[in-house]
Amino acid sequence: MRILITGVCGFVGNTLALALATSGKSYTLYGLDNFIRPGSERNRTALRQAGVKLFHGDLRVASDLEALPPVDWVIDAAANPSVLAGVDGKTSSRQLVEHNLGGTLHMLEFCKQHHAGFVLLSTSRVYSIQALASLPVAPHKGAFQLSPSPASPLPTGVTDKGISESFATTAPISLYGATKLASEVLALEYASAFNLPVFINRCGVLAGAGQFGRADQGIFAYWINSYLRRRPLKYIGFGGEGYQVRDCLHPRDLVPLLEKQLEAHHVPSENRLIHVAGGVDSSRSLRQLSEWCADRFGAHTIGADVTPRPFDLAWVVLDSTRANQVWGWKPSIPTETILEEIALHAEQHPDWLDLSAPL
Repeated sequence: MRILITGVCGFVGNTLALALATSGKSYTLYGLDNFIRPGSERNRTALRQAGVKLFHGDLRVASDLEALPPVDWVIDAAANPSVLAGVDGKTSSRQLVEHNLGGTLHMLEFCKQHHAGFVLLSTSRVYSIQALASLPVAPHKGAFQLSPSPASPLPTGVTDKGISESFATTAPISLYGATKLASEVLALEYASAFNLPVFINRCGVLAGAGQFGRADQGIFAYWINSYLRRRPLKYIGFGGEGYQVRDCLHPRDLVPLLEKQLEAHHVPSENRLIHVAGGVDSSRSLRQLSEWCADRFGAHTIGADVTPRPFDLAWVVLDSTRANQVWGWKPSIPTETILEEIALHAEQHPDWLDLSAPL
């Protein structure tokens, strides 16, 4: 089976490529990357040694795809992954749309040309900001948790297991979220119009060693690396308490699911879009993450800034029940293991935050 992974030198693409290359399966792996992410060049050597053939190209430029060989599947792990992209004054909104949505269009045209399957790695940020911000939550043991009441019941698409695929996607959802949601719709339309196998995996927060952590993305890696180096850290918004919660998933946990999807062609359309996330059991607040860091590295003072930050949310945890029902999938790598992996990598790479910082 011939597989192309876009964004192959990013954290997720690199992790998936190395896992598939060492799986013992008869995969021929190709990777595409434009190397604009600081630090991504470091992943070239390991990928080549694993037998992945690399191509330098930009998804925004259709002609860059002309040199790619025919493949059976594309796993699309290329995107600008920041919810602040295009609105933070540091990045271009046009480039965000060109990269995340235009790139999807070019890859779908590539798949149509070769009648290849397409797996889109999407995000939890496709959901309505207003609906997410209105979830009834209350602090408990250093973290927000759902706290429904007769006056504030849980909305459709939310249970004590988390947010399901049926939750509202009403705008606004951020420019980043809009590009990913539009990419999902486009992929499903190509699947219908051109009889292409397409799967959409909406991922929770992906984390692990080697992630290029920044405050607006890769928060687990960013926080642990910054805490270890005793760099300034702040709890932003929500009273400055650090109670905001996210779930956590290692991208290696995606591999068993991807291998099943790559072998499947006749799946009901309603099962082509699923959540793939660590869920409630993996969720942590920033305060709980700091407590873990204090136990691991010693004390470090965390500041507070009560000023709300755009698109920040108190509680986002995805429910992967459908993935379990359809594919028999559930995460296997505990959050504790993920955090320890990041910590060990941080200790071995004291320059990591500088390496992966914006230029």
